[in-house]
Amino acid sequence: MIDFLKYQKWYVAISSIVIAVGLISIMVWGFTISIDFTGGTELSVQSEKLLSHETVVAVAKAQNIELSSVNALEKNSGLLIKTRALSTEEEQTFLSGLQDKVGEITVINAETVGPVIGAETLEKTAIASGIAIVGILLYIAYSFKKFTFAVAAISALLHDTIVVIGMYSLISHFFGAELDTLFVTALLTTMSFSVHDTIVVFDEIRAYQKRGIHNDMATYANTALTNTMVRSLNNSFTIIFMLLALTLLGGSTIRFFAVALLIGTITGTYSSPFVATPLAVWFEKLKSRKSIDH
Repeated sequence: MIDFLKYQKWYVAISSIVIAVGLISIMVWGFTISIDFTGGTELSVQSEKLLSHETVVAVAKAQNIELSSVNALEKNSGLLIKTRALSTEEEQTFLSGLQDKVGEITVINAETVGPVIGAETLEKTAIASGIAIVGILLYIAYSFKKFTFAVAAISALLHDTIVVIGMYSLISHFFGAELDTLFVTALLTTMSFSVHDTIVVFDEIRAYQKRGIHNDMATYANTALTNTMVRSLNNSFTIIFMLLALTLLGGSTIRFFAVALLIGTITGTYSSPFVATPLAVWFEKLKSRKSIDH
């Protein structure tokens, strides 16, 4: 048996540093918000002649169109143009202006999301996350008959959520990753993955308790972690290798989605043994002390 809980101070220090860096990034730089939430028009276009960033900016300025970003498309000479929400007439006028500058324009993809729909998406995301957290809390409390286990699992889940959001802010600032619906998908997937590993460890602890061996909670936890650590790492590494491949070789559409999942997988693998389990042991000790005092 390995005494994992002996290094609790290190776990607290690591988590505190990572969370602090992420929160500072959120406060200082924030995020690059996708039109999924803010509303706007996204145009993927190609042209016979080179369509430069300067040309797009000039046409947009002449037509009083607010640009959000202009980026090159991969594997072709086109551009991905994001603007405020445009009407059909405004969009056609904008494209005509570009055609006057560089000739024939081919629209690969055009999408417009209104500000109301963006706000609704954000609201539904918050509601979905809240429902998921409450559901997980109730499920673990019922399954393990220990509310302390449920609180520890939710604490680890919130830890992972904050880490992923904070690290994504850094990626958004330095690499231009956008906060979009794919990121929300990655975040919700991280929540489920985090709880999955935690349940495996907690189930091992419960199994040792049911055997009637008279040991303290710390011994049960260390034994459970020793027995499940290799299995958890093997499971996580298969996912990590796949996500690394998607990050390095995948297209721009899914690259940052894969990065968010990669961060979530790593922090989820870490938090189950090094956040959730120490917290569960600590809560159980507090509960035992209160019972003795009363």
